Parts: sequence; structure tokens; C-alpha cells
Amino acid sequence: MQFLVLYLTRFAEGFGFITLLTLLPAYINTLQPQETTILGLTVSAGFIIGMYTTGFTLAQTLAVVPLAWAGDRFDKRTVLLVVLGLGAGVYALFPLVDSSASFILIRALQGVAVTGAGLMTLSLVGELATTATRAERIGRANAASFLASILGSLSAGWLLDLFGFAPIFAIIVVLLTVAWVGLYALLDQDPTRIEGFPFSDLAVNRRILTMTSFRAQYAFAVTIVRTWVPIYAGTAVASGGLGVAGIAVAVTVTAEKATNMVGQLFTGQLSDGYGRALFVFAGGTAYGLVALAVPFADALGSRLGTATALPVLGPVPAAYLPLVALSGLLGVADSFREPASMALFADEGTDNGGVASSFGVRELVWRPGSVLGPLIAGWLMVEVSMSAVFYVGGAFALTGTGAFLGILVTTHGRAALTAW
Repeated sequence: MQFLVLYLTRFAEGFGFITLLTLLPAYINTLQPQETTILGLTVSAGFIIGMYTTGFTLAQTLAVVPLAWAGDRFDKRTVLLVVLGLGAGVYALFPLVDSSASFILIRALQGVAVTGAGLMTLSLVGELATTATRAERIGRANAASFLASILGSLSAGWLLDLFGFAPIFAIIVVLLTVAWVGLYALLDQDPTRIEGFPFSDLAVNRRILTMTSFRAQYAFAVTIVRTWVPIYAGTAVASGGLGVAGIAVAVTVTAEKATNMVGQLFTGQLSDGYGRALFVFAGGTAYGLVALAVPFADALGSRLGTATALPVLGPVPAAYLPLVALSGLLGVADSFREPASMALFADEGTDNGGVASSFGVRELVWRPGSVLGPLIAGWLMVEVSMSAVFYVGGAFALTGTGAFLGILVTTHGRAALTAW
């Protein structure tokens, strides 16, 4: 039952996170960020669009260390209950958004809640699982999150088109409240207590350093590509997008989440048996190649004649169906990487005292890419082209896997790709 209630928490957390990602194009169109001047400095519309995501990830960055430390030093269950309660309050504030500034501020608070929930649920799953089943259990927890992502993105697009923003956030608040009650009733207290500051040792752990050589670069790739696929689908044609309806935007997000969810039900268990590092390398490389193909969706669609009118979704341009297919392939690629990567960090944290801190290091390494990536992509979208966003995102994935393979083989030997 403890695993099930943690999976439910991952579901609630994932539902809230993906809903906001799905609604980003709608917020861009509704709030209409324009070039503005602050204290004599001109702030471009591209920078403001980037801050819609960077405000969220910057708050996550600041929250990682204190939350991870608290999880190792005290009861992870208590910390998880606190951040879930914060999350419910934050989502209740979103219907009050009336400007870019208020949206960025509330997104920052969301970032704190999402980070805490993610760190504590994954830490507890990793701690409760055995070494032989760790990636499998983490894969199932992630699958619950992706199931929420599918339902959240579809319902968000549908409800937005029919009723506007408010009902969407009411659903999220209810889900988080149910998860909170389930955790309080069914999850045992966490007996693990780690004295000191585990970050200092884990940050220089050789295995973790090898994994971060990949993760630091891959963060740019995933943040840029995952965020800009729905932006590409939903923003107006004049801004380089496809201009499709909200429900059609939700389908592009759902394609990636569905394939990732189904994949992680199997790939975690496979990586437990065949080598987690191998799955990280293969998944990261495939992700980069698919991202590079996104700008060719229009040419592919024009050749295949995929411009059509679809039931429920309405008229869609030629690039839309190829974009949905490519989004699905991105999910397949990432399903190989994600549970294997998480299990590697959980292994090191469990063996070296501080599983929450190990996941905290993993989160911190992700932050530069998740903070700077949207700013780079926002500038590229406005000043260069929409295609440039995906070229840069794909390049980051491939340089990351190249560095990972080189360091892995040089430092740990050729067998490390399958031995880890």
C-alpha cells in the first residue's frame, strides 16, 4: 500500500505540472507579453515568455538543497505532506492571474511545491525498493505521473476551450487533497535520519560526477524541446507556430506522455537487468535525433498531404500530425533514459548515506539547463526562428551523450556501459 499511495502522489503532482505546461500557449496568447521597460532597461517579449518557465525552474533551484536536506535529516513523510499542502494552496491562486508578473510569481511558488513533492516521493520509492527492483519501482512511479500527464493535458485543453481557466485548477486542488489524505493515513513514518550535510560527499562521488556530465547538458535539451513542442503547436502562425486549438495542443503533449508512460512500465525492469548506463546513453541519443527532426514536420506533412480537418480537433495544418508522431517518439526515447538515470542516483544515495540528497544533486545539475534553456529558446523563437529552438535542443542532447560515453569508457572502462 505504501508504494500505491506514493504512486497516487506522483499522479497528483504530474497532473498539476502538465496542466500548466499545456496551458502555456493559452497564457502567452491571453497575457500577450510585450516589450517593456523596467528601471530604464528594455525587457523583450521573448525574455518574458522565457520567464514563464524560468521563474518556475529558478524557484526549484533555490528550493532543492533545503528540501533535500530536510528529507534526509527529518521525516520524509512530514516534508512531503507540507509541500503537498503548499501545492494545493498555490494551484488555488492561478485563477487570480491577470498579468505576466503575477503568473511568473505564482509559477515560482508552484516550482517549490513540485520540487518538494518530486524529491520526497522518489526518495521514498527508492528507499523502500530493493536494489534489484529499484528502476522498476521508479519506472512505475513515473508511469503514474505520466498517466496524470495524459489525463491532465487532455482535460486541460478541453476545459479551457469550454469554460476557461478556473475549473481546471479546482480539479488539481481536489487531487492534491486526496493524495495528502492518503499519505497521512497509509504511509509509515520514515525512520532514516542522516546527520551532517550529505551533499558535500555526494557532489564529488565519481559515479555521480560521470552521470552529471550527461545530465547537465541534457537538461537544456529536454527543457527546451518538451516546453516548445506545445508552444510550437499552439502559438499563432505569425509567431512561428501552427495555431491549433487548445485540445489539439493537448494531443501533442499527450503523445509524448503516453509513449513515455507505457515504455517505463518495461524499460525500468530491463535496465535493472541489462545495464542502466546503457539505457541512459541510448535514450539520450535517440531523444536528440528526434528533436533535430521536429523542424522537418512541415516538409514531411506537405509531402504526405496531412493538412486536414479532424473530429474534435478541427482543421490542422500539414505539420501537425507529423509533430504528434515526433512527440510520441520523444516519449519513447526518454522512457529508456529516465528510470535508469533515477535508479543510478538512488543507488549512490542509498549506499552513501542520503537518498534525498542524491536526488537533490540530480535536481541541482538539471537547474542551469532548465533555467537558461527557456531563455535561450525564447530568444531564438523571437529573434531567429522556431526551427532554431529544436536544432539547439537536439544538439544539447547529443553533446551530452557523447560526453557521458567518453567519460564512462575512459574513467570506468568499456564494461561500465552494461555493468552499471
